Amino acid sequence: MFLSVFDMFKVGIGPSSSHTMGPMVAAARFLDMMRASPFEFSGLKGSLHGSLAFTGVGHATDRATILGLAGFVPDTYDNNKAEAALADIASTHTVTPEGLPTLQFDPKADLVFDYDNTLPGHANGMILMATDAQGDVILRQVFYSIGGGFVLTEEELAEGKATDEGAPVPFPFKSAAEMLEMAKSSGKSIADMKRENEIARGCADSFARGSARLWEVMNACIERGLATDGILPGGLKVRRRAKGIYDALMAERGMNLTAPHTINDWMSVYAMAVNEENAAGGQVVTAPTNGAAGVLPAVLRYYLDHVPGASQSHIEDFLLTAAAIGGLVKFNASISGAEAGCQAEVGSASAMAAAGLCAVMGGTPEQVENAAEIALEHHLGMTCDPVAGLVQVPCIERNGLGAIKAVSAASLSLRGDGEHFVPLDSVIETMRQTGHDMHEKYKETSLGGLAVNVPNC
Repeated sequence: MFLSVFDMFKVGIGPSSSHTMGPMVAAARFLDMMRASPFEFSGLKGSLHGSLAFTGVGHATDRATILGLAGFVPDTYDNNKAEAALADIASTHTVTPEGLPTLQFDPKADLVFDYDNTLPGHANGMILMATDAQGDVILRQVFYSIGGGFVLTEEELAEGKATDEGAPVPFPFKSAAEMLEMAKSSGKSIADMKRENEIARGCADSFARGSARLWEVMNACIERGLATDGILPGGLKVRRRAKGIYDALMAERGMNLTAPHTINDWMSVYAMAVNEENAAGGQVVTAPTNGAAGVLPAVLRYYLDHVPGASQSHIEDFLLTAAAIGGLVKFNASISGAEAGCQAEVGSASAMAAAGLCAVMGGTPEQVENAAEIALEHHLGMTCDPVAGLVQVPCIERNGLGAIKAVSAASLSLRGDGEHFVPLDSVIETMRQTGHDMHEKYKETSLGGLAVNVPNC
């Protein structure tokens, strides 16, 4: 099994990897299908289903789909150009993607939120259609946004499309048990094995540049969040808090007045800064999703700024180790809140961050696996119930607590020798089963939990 670091960590836009990035990616794929088709197209239509319908407005799913059909993609997204494009589409009721003719598309009439018909393959389903001059559908494709910005067609999902297409890799572990056995027999760390897998699929120089860029974007997102205040969009009037907390923490430095537990505030503020930026539609890195994007950068920033002996040279090992754990979770369970609740998003992110921190602090592969297990185990059962369908309440604070749990898990594992009672594989399987059993209203539909018990107006 191989899932690249650059699949797990993707540069994109907020507020959601599954509900914003995924639909934009699906639209781009549909445009490619149209370009490869012999038909002459005249218009576009689409429908959003399941969680994409129920929380689509709050997650800007409609906006992302419209922009995707106009030719925008997450990695090169420019907000000013996007706003201009949206205004033009609203006025002309047309889009003109590169390599295709001008196509009729009225977002209000041609993009439908279908609340009644959930598609069978996944909670995040959408249908895109292209029409001829008479308005008849001549090309149709069902897409599923399966979490973390990953998108599959219904055919790919039915085929069980693998995540490891390509050249063989030297360490193809599909479970934590296999990972530990390969580490033991090779004498390599988890990061070293993951690095060799990445290089087998690409180039050492490009991998180093790519991983450096990931941290650059993550850290820039933290910095923007720490420097920006105001009210988040969406109608809840949630106030940004990261800047105020950060300013207070900076003012307290050196005063010898702070309690030891104040370090938790530093972890939280880094995470909250990222998720406030995500909620505002800013540039983030899926880690493994947008809704959980703050946990891992917060723990890595905590390591660099607050842990004695920390080194920038360890960033790559942190990301590699985290990606290895994230790949196991995705392959054997889910990283989608719409599929398995927030345990699959913040829980997975916390496990990844705990593993990364344990690794760069000298942990053995067994201790790293233990750190991931502790963090994920203590997110089991966590629901996804965003108020008003926005990635704000409880999501922003939840990332802060996920970071704190990750650091605690890494610390506990480092106090032991790697032996522990519950294997990571068992926790991942438990998370999968729990997600399967969880009522749909607690899986990113905003039909239960906090979403219905907190006034949202």
